[in-house]
Order: sequence, then C-alpha cells, then structure tokens
Amino acid sequence: MIPTLLGVAVVIFLLMRVVPGDVVELKFAGQGAFFSKDTLEQERARLGLDNPLWRQFVDWMWGIVRLDFGSSMWTGGPITHEIAIRLQLSLQLALMATTVAILLAIPLGTLAALRQDSWLDYAVRIFSIAGLATPGFWLGILMILTFLIVFKWLPPMVFTPFWVNPWANLSQLIWPALAVGYRYSAVATRMTRSAMLEVLREDYIRTARAKGLWQSLIVKRHALKNAMLPVFTVIGLEFAFLMGGLVVTEQVFNLNGLGMLFVESVARRDYTMTQALVLLVAFVYIFVNFSVDLLYAWLDPRIRYR
Repeated sequence: MIPTLLGVAVVIFLLMRVVPGDVVELKFAGQGAFFSKDTLEQERARLGLDNPLWRQFVDWMWGIVRLDFGSSMWTGGPITHEIAIRLQLSLQLALMATTVAILLAIPLGTLAALRQDSWLDYAVRIFSIAGLATPGFWLGILMILTFLIVFKWLPPMVFTPFWVNPWANLSQLIWPALAVGYRYSAVATRMTRSAMLEVLREDYIRTARAKGLWQSLIVKRHALKNAMLPVFTVIGLEFAFLMGGLVVTEQVFNLNGLGMLFVESVARRDYTMTQALVLLVAFVYIFVNFSVDLLYAWLDPRIRYR
C-alpha cells in the first residue's frame, strides 16, 4: 500500500507542474486587480513555488507524514478543513448508494441465475442493461422534474448534516443515492448472475442436490457465499469510485462534495488541494482493495488455510 501511495504522490506532483497555467496569475486575474511582475514573484515565494521541484516535493511529503496537507493555494484555508466539510457528504452518499445497489443486485442477480432463461431472468437482464445505459445524472434530472411537475415538490437543495436534522438530510440525499445506486446495482447484478451460474454448475452443488438438501439451503450456504467473491470486488471498486467521481450528479442535486472540489481545484491550478484529493481517493481505492482481500479469506476458507 505504501509504495503505491508513494507512486501516486510522485505522478500527481509532476503532472500538476506539467499542466499549463499558473495558480498565482489565475488568482490575481480572478480578483480583477492590477498586479505587477514583482507582486507575482512575491506571491510565488509566499506559496513556495520559487523553490526547486525536489524541495517542493520533499516539503509536501514531510507534511503528509505529519498529516499536514498544508493550505489551499487559492483560498488560503487549511486543506484538511476544506476536505473534511465535504467528506461527510460524499461518504454518506457513497454509503447510501452502495446500500441501494447491494439490496437490488444480490437478490435480483440470484433470482436471475436460479431462473435462467425464464421471463424473470429476461426482466432482470433488461433492468440491469437499462441501468448500465442510463447515466446517473440524467436519471437525477428526471427525478427532479417528476417531483416538480407531478407532485409540485422539490427536494432540499441545501445540505443538512444527519445529526442536525435526519429527515432533511435523507430527503435530500436519498434521491441521488437512488439515481447512482441504480446504475451501480446494474453492474453488480450482472456480476452476481454470472458468478451464481458458474457456481451452480459445480460438482459440489450437484452433490448437495443429490443428497436431498433444500434448494434454499444450497443457495444460501453453498452457492451464494462462493459466488460473492467477484461481486464484492465490483462493489468495493464502485464504492471507491463514488468517493470522488460524482461530479455531474453533485451538480444536478446541488451537492458540494469532493467531486465538485476536485473540478474547482483543477480549474484553479490549486496544486496542494488537487494533490491532497488525488491521494485521498487513491488511499480509499487501496484500502478498499485491501479490505476486500481480507474479506476473501473470511468468505472462502481455502484462501485462509493456504
């Protein structure tokens, strides 16, 4: 995990310096004030941009070791605070969308595999293909228009933390969670169906049926648990993607999450903020993969024994 994060840090640090544009010039131009060359040089010196690249990288990595990501080059505020106020929203939305996807994908994928080539199987496959073909942000727009035109109601557009007002919080986040979770579930449903079909053809499943075990017991104890290995991999990777990849969906529902912060920091050439966000998402990906690997050993005793 540590070498991977170090590699990500080196790549994002170099890429941000290669991208055309200067955060200092953009900042002064956005303020609409007159600025001279001396003013630019003083601001670069204040931000440490006049140091050699190796010195900037060493200072940045030393701050990360101390869990200090520095200050935003655009706003001047602490990066930790800027991320923390948005992380709770993105994390809650990702958890809710993942829950919706699991509740849809595992039952539907299992039923489709057990009733292969039946009308139920075809219905589930159409449901999943439609989810893959429907962008989450477009589905969100349809939701908002339906509520507004049919029910004369608009979901709250101002984020309220769950511990402040649970009802207002869920009233706002349940709809983007459903829109994102539907597409998310489509991928997991197809994976569940494929994995279950493969497991149901194994010899030990035929043996269990020949012994006269109940179908529900065969599915729960023998088939489903072994089929969950690739499904949990897909669910874990999709969860990691949701932490920073919902830029358009956040704009549709007026959510100021990590995705919006990503776009703003890149557009402003805010080196320190972008680097911190990329490292955060990379850490989530790596940690989720590590957790899924540990989950493999719990689901499959053969991995644990080896």
